[in-house]
Amino acid sequence: MKIGNKLTIYIVIALIAGIAVGSFFNTMVDQAWVLWIDKYIFNVLGQIFLNLIFMVVVPVVFISITLGVVSVGDPKMLGSIGIKTLAFYLVTTAIAITIAMAIALLFEPGEGKADLLQSDDVSEYRETELEGGDTEIAMEQTFDQTIINIIPDNIFMAMAEQDMLQIIAFAIFIGVGMIAVKEKASGLIKLFEQANEVIMWIVLAIMKYCAALGAFGLVATAFTHAGFGAIQQLGMYFICVLLALLIHFAVVYGSAVQFLAKHSFVWFIKNFIPAMTVAFSTSSSSAVLPVSLEAAQNNLKIRKSISSFVQPLGATVNMDGTAIMQGVATVFIAQLSGVDLTVMQMITVVIIATIASIGTAGVPGVGLVMLAMVLTAVGLDPAAIGIILGIDRLLDMTRTVVNITGDATVALVIDHQQDVKEGKFVKGKHKYADGEIVEK
Repeated sequence: MKIGNKLTIYIVIALIAGIAVGSFFNTMVDQAWVLWIDKYIFNVLGQIFLNLIFMVVVPVVFISITLGVVSVGDPKMLGSIGIKTLAFYLVTTAIAITIAMAIALLFEPGEGKADLLQSDDVSEYRETELEGGDTEIAMEQTFDQTIINIIPDNIFMAMAEQDMLQIIAFAIFIGVGMIAVKEKASGLIKLFEQANEVIMWIVLAIMKYCAALGAFGLVATAFTHAGFGAIQQLGMYFICVLLALLIHFAVVYGSAVQFLAKHSFVWFIKNFIPAMTVAFSTSSSSAVLPVSLEAAQNNLKIRKSISSFVQPLGATVNMDGTAIMQGVATVFIAQLSGVDLTVMQMITVVIIATIASIGTAGVPGVGLVMLAMVLTAVGLDPAAIGIILGIDRLLDMTRTVVNITGDATVALVIDHQQDVKEGKFVKGKHKYADGEIVEK
């Protein structure tokens, strides 16, 4: 079973229908019957679909990473791939936030709107999120503690809490252990391979029978509550984020695919679009991970050993889309506050947001937690985040598409480098293990 073009079309139709129905219902959002439909139809459809996906995310990540490590076979090569992957992720994240800040400085979305700081949204966010909430606890976590927390002291608790960074760390240890004992672990490796087949069948069955309805429900409830009306007041901020996302998507990823992976970006989008549509509806890199892996391995022809390692790691630590939101939001809030950020402060924003993309992985609401950390570092009031909450759900859908596209792009680049090293790339053609030739 695989995700075909027909399912992608169904999901796109569901997304369009969800936007249309949700936007219409937003004009009557105060009426009881609209709230009933949103709560018991849209929300139920969406949350059941999300729960079905999240149900298999942990086993997908654990099994994929473990098999990826085993497939590499050489711990030294694994270390090389790991270093390259993290380097690519950190560089693209730094580029993303730099683009975002440049766009915000150019268009000045916060100029003349200082009255937004006096809104009830700001005081409500301060009371509910910053004073003793999860955001405050996460912001107080020191860098050394963040590094320590990468290694789980209880793997079952890490799995229960879906702490992906700890799950990945444990899976790497298991995979290296399997390599070390070699033939003695052949039965265990076979068990993991069989488990992977079962889990991926379940994932693709969920996509086949539930994805379109789930996508409709998630998008419909998002637009019912936010709608296009929420965009009007923060229109320029919304446009700046979308423009930065588009530039990063087309220019940075497009260039990486074209010049580093030696493939057409149009070819890449055509083959990866099934994962993009699911990412737009779920707003979760982790939730769309099983679909991203399937699209990368079957459509983009990225070898499983690389895809299974690079993409789950990216779903945890690569947040280019989120970094773009942080860059625009930081400049936007500084402009609202009448603060001119110095060059040093802007460099601080880039550094902290880039490092935090790894350091705060696994924290619920990670994007806003990271933004709170960035704002605090440059002396801005993190409670101002309340201003952008109304449209953040809409932007979250688009930046998740950028996040997972970055994961697949890095996997494709590293896969190409491996092809060159193994002599499987000659004069614009890739020759894969199954003998198939794929042109640029």
